[in-house]
Amino acid sequence: MDSLRRYRDTAIVVLLLAVPFFFLRANVCDPKALGAFDKAIIRISTPIQYAASALANGISALVSDYVYLVDVKADNRRLAYENARLRNKVRSLEQNEAENQRMRKLLGLRETIPGDIVSAHVIAKDFTEFFRVTRVTLDRPARNIRPNMPVIALDGVVGTVYRVAGDTVDVLLTVDSGSGIDVVVERTGARGFVRGTGNPAQYACRVEYVQRADEVDVGDLLLTSGVGKRFPKGIPVARVTKVVKRDFGIYQSVEAAPAVDLSRLEDVLIVTEGEQPPGKGEER
Repeated sequence: MDSLRRYRDTAIVVLLLAVPFFFLRANVCDPKALGAFDKAIIRISTPIQYAASALANGISALVSDYVYLVDVKADNRRLAYENARLRNKVRSLEQNEAENQRMRKLLGLRETIPGDIVSAHVIAKDFTEFFRVTRVTLDRPARNIRPNMPVIALDGVVGTVYRVAGDTVDVLLTVDSGSGIDVVVERTGARGFVRGTGNPAQYACRVEYVQRADEVDVGDLLLTSGVGKRFPKGIPVARVTKVVKRDFGIYQSVEAAPAVDLSRLEDVLIVTEGEQPPGKGEER
């Protein structure tokens, strides 16, 4: 039994060595010198060679596609990272440009306002049922800041200094019920007095003492009149949002919104020179 198994294994080894040899011999011989045995070997080996070649090509294609997809995925990750980095850089540049433009406008505004001006940055807002106040911190030390001094921004009047504590200043906004500013209608020159409503739910003002005969329409811009010498003349205060012409009485009912978007206020200017009135809301 052992000898038969040994003969069988030997025969298998010889066959495995002989078959590739005869296949190779038949395929490299001169076609004119092929014998019947070689031709038979070629006919048998051709389908096997074709199948092996197709299998090899398929495996090669799969490997190539896999390597390609891996490279594409890596490239996509790299491009996505680069794209995100560039978008972040663009946003940063846009923010810097917007900040530079805002600062240039502030500098231009400082040149148009007579007297000494101190710039400040908004750091907090304190709204209660009694006061509409914004807290700012000064950009440079200033000892001459006192209550009732005007506070302005790029778009117009913000309010007046309410309280001073070192480099921190509380600003009473134009929408506070204790704030009052004498104004004129830019379009017609009609006179009025802007006072905050004190409404904690919205930024709003009412315009008092507007004569029934005066021409005032929705959209009219109200400017500081300069009366009282607190605010420089010609600074936007509010824009008319509603006009009700009464059939009786002396005055119209006029509502307005502050010229400055107080919800997005970032930087202000405090006018530190000029005659100040004795108390808030007494400009008229």
